[in-house]
Amino acid sequence: MRSAWMLFTSPRRLFARLTSEFNSHLAVHADQVKRTGTNFHAIIHAQPPHLTYLSHIPRYRDERYLNYHILRWEPETIVNLPEGVGVIPFKLPGSAELMAATVQSLRTHRIVLWAKHGVMARSDISVKRAADRIEYAETGARYEYMNLVNGERAEGLTLDEMRAVAEAFNVTTTIL
Repeated sequence: MRSAWMLFTSPRRLFARLTSEFNSHLAVHADQVKRTGTNFHAIIHAQPPHLTYLSHIPRYRDERYLNYHILRWEPETIVNLPEGVGVIPFKLPGSAELMAATVQSLRTHRIVLWAKHGVMARSDISVKRAADRIEYAETGARYEYMNLVNGERAEGLTLDEMRAVAEAFNVTTTIL
């Protein structure tokens, strides 16, 4: 089965040309529609500064490490990002490698961090829900950044506290 895409635009658009990662956007959308049969799918690509900054620190490119350190700051974050944030090592923007890694990671996550670049979030409910996912992850990254700047004095939620939140809100998670 061959797919066809049509791009609609406007002379009032606020961009000169499509993003170099447009192939990743289309591939994720096509994969999700094909796999789930949804009739609605939203994708947002952004460069949240604190998440992007953390991805320049090698230890935060480890998915498990990143997730514990950004999900520990607010109880709501584990409820809204139960799969955590997928982490993709640096890949050339617009490359087939970035596209394939993004498709794969967004099968098990609702948001992925492109190391040293930005994020992509998805939702089959609304554009706002995709934006909310970025906001939750970025807020956790901001707290983590503030903690780093302050000599790592704060502890955030402990693993047991995070598990208690997940249990209290009946959240199935694979990252705790």
